[in-house]
Amino acid sequence: MDLVYPLVNTFERKEVFTMPTLQPQPQITTLEQYEALPEDVRAEVFDGQIYYMASPSEIHQTISTELTTVLNTYIKSRKSSCKVFHAPFDVKLNDAPLTIVQPDLMIVCDKSKLDGKRCNGAPDFIIEIVSPSNPSDDYIRKLYYYKNTGVREYWIIDPRTKKVIVYYLEKPDFQMESYTFQDKIRVNIYEDLWIDFHEFGL
Repeated sequence: MDLVYPLVNTFERKEVFTMPTLQPQPQITTLEQYEALPEDVRAEVFDGQIYYMASPSEIHQTISTELTTVLNTYIKSRKSSCKVFHAPFDVKLNDAPLTIVQPDLMIVCDKSKLDGKRCNGAPDFIIEIVSPSNPSDDYIRKLYYYKNTGVREYWIIDPRTKKVIVYYLEKPDFQMESYTFQDKIRVNIYEDLWIDFHEFGL
């Protein structure tokens, strides 16, 4: 029995290929563009992408003021070369792509990182006070950048839950401890600096 094959006109068959739609790429922010922002605009840059920040709340400012006082008093009493800074003060963690943050509080012990305008490189100690509008920034995004750029110790203070999360980042398998606003917490980059949150009456 002979097999009969259907005739297929391969010349009349046409495949239509469409070019995939190109997604618009976000604009990469340069240092010059960042520095050109108005003075009253607070923003941070992660890998060239700019993120604007809301103004801090009353409880945010209260915590920041209390901690600044404690840290400054300790450092001055020890005649330490380290310096305390509070937001807004720029920290440039990377040049290309640009990454600039404004931690709520920080301690910088290497004066060569300070150029009069900002800190170039990782501070030794950083505190972030969680904003209700973007808590993931402090818990996820900033933890990633701080761990990978050389920050030694990082505290996340959350007024909503009244908790303090402390990360010791100097070792590859970094440690994490959780505290409350009733606890006395040691700043591990020093031997004898403790912060008693209960005294703040928060």
